[in-house]
Amino acid sequence: TTTLFFPPHSHFTMPSKTPQERKANPMREIKIEKLCLNIACGESGDVLTKASRVLESLSGQEPVFSEARLTIRSFGIRRNDKIAVHATVRGDKANELLRRALRVKDFELKEKCFSKTGNFGFGIQEHIDLGLKYDPSVGIFGMDFYVVLGRRGGRVARRKRCQSKVGASHRVTKEDAKKWFMSEFDGIIM
Repeated sequence: TTTLFFPPHSHFTMPSKTPQERKANPMREIKIEKLCLNIACGESGDVLTKASRVLESLSGQEPVFSEARLTIRSFGIRRNDKIAVHATVRGDKANELLRRALRVKDFELKEKCFSKTGNFGFGIQEHIDLGLKYDPSVGIFGMDFYVVLGRRGGRVARRKRCQSKVGASHRVTKEDAKKWFMSEFDGIIM
């Protein structure tokens, strides 16, 4: 093999990559970082316990309770009351749950569902549409799905040591998220 040597002051420049070559880069692939499931009951007690049971059967993991930040007397909510339950799912399970939820929405999302940071969220009215069996003792709950998208290398901005910024060209934008949704799920954006 021969090695090429360029003098330090040569005028040789590397050719810029075409868009196809840039897309072939595995670091540029968009993937689901996490899927956040949320059921907001607005009250604590038996209803919230039932909602947590629904979320546990759906996600396969123990959900976390969310507490109210403020007291709102007209809603009958006091500060630090448990009012909602949520779970974060990652990996293949997140992909499978998202596909089931989008099937309920007929793979159609509104333009306003997508955020500037390349994430998107939507809600469903009834959890039994996801394929769970109806239980009269539990009832029916609606829930929110929020999908966080990212590329490889995003950990650089979140790690403790040697933390730095993710460049603007590597961040997932609203347009990237919409293209990913349309290509991955053959989705329709209204």
